[in-house]
Amino acid sequence: MTAPPQLDRALGATYGLALGDALGMPTQSMSREQVRRVYGTITGFRDSAPDNPISAGMAAGSVTDDTEQAVLVGRLLVEGLGRIDPLRLARELLDWEKEMRARGSLDLLGPSTKAALDAVARGVPPAEAGRFGTTNGAAMRVTPVGVAFPAEPLEPFLDRVVESCQVTHDTTIGIAGAAAVAAAVSTGVAGGTLDEAVRAAVAAARAGARRGHWIAGADVAARIEWAWRLVDGLPEEPAVDLISTLVGTSVATQESVPAAFAVLALADGDPWRAAVLAANLGGDTDTIGAVAGAIAGSVAGLSALPTDAVRTLREVNSLDLEPLTARLIALR
Repeated sequence: MTAPPQLDRALGATYGLALGDALGMPTQSMSREQVRRVYGTITGFRDSAPDNPISAGMAAGSVTDDTEQAVLVGRLLVEGLGRIDPLRLARELLDWEKEMRARGSLDLLGPSTKAALDAVARGVPPAEAGRFGTTNGAAMRVTPVGVAFPAEPLEPFLDRVVESCQVTHDTTIGIAGAAAVAAAVSTGVAGGTLDEAVRAAVAAARAGARRGHWIAGADVAARIEWAWRLVDGLPEEPAVDLISTLVGTSVATQESVPAAFAVLALADGDPWRAAVLAANLGGDTDTIGAVAGAIAGSVAGLSALPTDAVRTLREVNSLDLEPLTARLIALR
């Protein structure tokens, strides 16, 4: 049975996130040269190499913290009827890391999130704990906000974005990156084109940069616009090299989020192609892939994702995103 169009696009966003995450899982924290040497060219799901510092031993098709934390945010949104209690988010993230440690996983909280949650544990108020968070942890987990809320009017939408990231990434840069991803996903779910999603992302990033604690750094909105145009007309291989060397693929929001938009441009919005390209970049490949996959999926819909790849995601991870996604759409 075919899902209604809006639900299909919402499922495209959530499964697209998982798709990009899983394709990028084995190459995360590797240089582009290491990716070439170890894997050649990534064209599908691969087992992680045993010496990967984060994903060692993970099976092909496995998702990482990007998908798991996005699911956590989605669950809190549903249980809170559209609102997220920052203290509860902090507790849930800490519990998630404890569970990951118990599993023997090396895929733990990122640097901004870890520092902020340690501060909360010491009694620092949530509004202050995230004042230095500039990495992409908020952007990687924000897709459920884009599914659950329309991007217009913008200021109320940004309120929901801030709730999802304040406790760990309450900075101009962290919020701008999360706002860009959420607005692009929301626009896709609403039936927008890829160009419309990118325009919404830039507007939301610009407005999001007026929220939170000011941090010196490149403007996220400007870098998204630049990265989107950078690869226009270039052959694929040199374009991927350019994204890796010039846009940047680190965990810094102002690198990885614009890199995801560059990948989207290069793939012309195709969710599978965008996720594969991201996996070959090197750097924070799982997060860049997750962001690109979520945005492309929100525009193209679940029906545009390869059915065998979606089946693998479900089977390898016992992943069932349909009920949660349906509840998020109900909030909308």
